[in-house]
Amino acid sequence: MEPHIAFEDISKIYSNHVTTVAVEGVNFQIMPGEFISLVGRSGAGKSTLLKLLIAEERPTQGRVFFEGRDIATLDGSQEISSLRRKIGTVFQDFKLLSNKTVFENVAFAMEVAGKNDEEIAEDVPQVLELVGLSDKINNFPHELSGGEKQRVSIARALVHRPGVLVADEPTGNLDPANTFEIIRLLLKINEIGTTVVLATHNKEVINTLDRRVVSLDKGRLVKDDPRGTFIL
Repeated sequence: MEPHIAFEDISKIYSNHVTTVAVEGVNFQIMPGEFISLVGRSGAGKSTLLKLLIAEERPTQGRVFFEGRDIATLDGSQEISSLRRKIGTVFQDFKLLSNKTVFENVAFAMEVAGKNDEEIAEDVPQVLELVGLSDKINNFPHELSGGEKQRVSIARALVHRPGVLVADEPTGNLDPANTFEIIRLLLKINEIGTTVVLATHNKEVINTLDRRVVSLDKGRLVKDDPRGTFIL
């Protein structure tokens, strides 16, 4: 089986007055349907790898492959937009539009991609049901809890039916109860066949998951454990 994602000898160096090595010599693959956690302290290189995956950054050295294609060969904004629809992204800050309802926030992602009203009317309620927000469809973000806001953001990431869901510190702003609700939702999404890449420094989450853990320290991959714990 071909890897869904492959990082091959990846290094990323930023040069702005001071040279900063964000990641160095990183090699690993992610297979279709995996649930993998990238762990490490702040600044370890987790977010840099995710930015390279969605073509927000380009590697200084090495290649990043998605579905067998070198991301660096993507030509123009249209191909990059297509890549990003195949890789749903969720962040610590929810990035919701405050003047739009839950339905409208998710629908907006489809509108930007050129979907018609019929497709939106069919797909948005389905994805909101998946994340457990059918009863909040007409609520505005200020009427939601932090956990519910993150569920809207996950719904928005899933509405294009991506093969991969990337979650960069998705529980960073949540209390422990909401944190584990979001983790349970990510596991549910993984169970229906979506590859999940979770970046976190939450030790309790990692040690509860009992899934593959790739540990980073100062930009280097220091451990890749199929049933890992937080070692740093």
